This record gives sequence, structure tokens and C-alpha cells, in this order.
Amino acid sequence: MPLKEILLIDDDQDDLDNFIDAIGSLNKNVSCHTLRSPLKALEELADSKKMPDLILLDYNMPYLNGMEFLRRLRAYPGLEGIEVVMFSTPEENVMLPWLAKNGISVKYISKPDTFEELKTLFSAML
Repeated sequence: MPLKEILLIDDDQDDLDNFIDAIGSLNKNVSCHTLRSPLKALEELADSKKMPDLILLDYNMPYLNGMEFLRRLRAYPGLEGIEVVMFSTPEENVMLPWLAKNGISVKYISKPDTFEELKTLFSAML
């Protein structure tokens, strides 16, 4: 099975650590690169020859929120097809209609409350 490359973008180091621990605990063939800056992520993606298979994207970040990141990502030729899953604290029934109202079509998940829920989520996703 080929290695799945994930780019995880979140400004909160604790969340990054939890996500990495949860993904690592699954024993799946996954490589995860993390960045705390959405601006740096766009810069790296624009300059990279190897694209991630999946971007896990926090919505609430300073300077550039997840919605604006996604708009900019979709505007770059060659980057528009990368699968993105956005996450944040609000529930799906709150965020999905709001994102749709703003012209954003993306998979969205609410951040789980426990580490076990996070592992279950990633197990199903990966």
C-alpha cells in the first residue's frame, strides 16, 4: 500500500500534537507534515513538486482563516484538486451551512472531545 501524504495546518501546537499522536497510533501507512501558518503552507504548496494526498485544515487561524486559505488554494493551478478536510470547534450543522453560504464546498468535521474519538475519526478517514 502506498504511503499517504498528509499536510496538517493548525496554529495550535497542542492540537497538532494530538492529531499527530492519533494518526501515529493507527499504524497506517501515513506520513504527516505539519505547519502552524496557513500563509507558509500556501507558499510551500506553490513551490512543491510533490503534493499531499490530503490537507487537514483548521478553520480558526490568525492572519488567514481556513475559508480564505481554501479560496487561495483553489486559485492556484495544480493545487485545486487536493482533497481538503476542514475542522474546527463548531458542530457540522453550524459550520456547513455557513461555509456553503460563503461559497465554500469542503468536507468539514468538528474537533472531537476525546483522544479516542479523534483516533476513531482518523481510522475511518484514513
